Amino acid sequence: MVSQLFLVNLDSVASNVAIVVATILRILNASSCFFVCIVAFILKSYNGSVPRPGEISLAHHGVLFLDELPEFERRVLEALREPLESGHIAVARAMRRSDFPARFQLVAAMNPCPCGWLGHHSGRCRCTPDQLARYRGRLSGPLLDRIDLMIEVPALAGVELQAKWDNEPSSAVRARVVRARESQLARQGKANAALGPKEIETHCEPDGRGRDLLQQAIARFSLSGRAYHRVLKVARSIADLAAAPGIMSAHVAEAIHYRRGLSDG
Repeated sequence: MVSQLFLVNLDSVASNVAIVVATILRILNASSCFFVCIVAFILKSYNGSVPRPGEISLAHHGVLFLDELPEFERRVLEALREPLESGHIAVARAMRRSDFPARFQLVAAMNPCPCGWLGHHSGRCRCTPDQLARYRGRLSGPLLDRIDLMIEVPALAGVELQAKWDNEPSSAVRARVVRARESQLARQGKANAALGPKEIETHCEPDGRGRDLLQQAIARFSLSGRAYHRVLKVARSIADLAAAPGIMSAHVAEAIHYRRGLSDG
């Protein structure tokens, strides 16, 4: 409840009655821990000389969803780097500087290329390699370094769209996530995402084959220290979801695969 009241405080600072009402509704909805912000413009968070929290801070303890990610201005995208790393965002205006909380889960979507048809079974994409490189180059390396999971979602053929799938129900997925989170809290008192470097060494040690895979990945993909620690935390989460007592090589391999992202072009 303390965190929930803190969110109401943030919305009050934003001086937006509609957002305050939306926040209260979020709190009353006990079936969901997160809310989604569809962002039109992130950094317009102040009026005059008084800094005000923008969408980044209003998504504190929630989900910030950015559709068509490369279409955002470069300065907006780069502004995500600080809060993704520290959970805070500093806003400076005139003679004042304010620090707002901004610990959110970033979810973003983008087309595979400027025309959106790259990899489609129809073969309709006509983008040149230069156009593709420029499009993907709008996302800087430091920003991508802070994104843990990058997943391609290919278009389905007509037969696949009409097929009936025996999928796992959302209730089963939710139960598995709840169990994984409970195991994290019991083991280390916090979620894996909140682990610091020393805690990662203690709680995210893979087995021998997993260490070998990590060494190969560091050399092949030029992983930074930040990326290395994030791979370990993701591998720990994958192991928790599988109810595995330790991090095995398969968990490490899956975590590395999620970081390959746009490099496969």
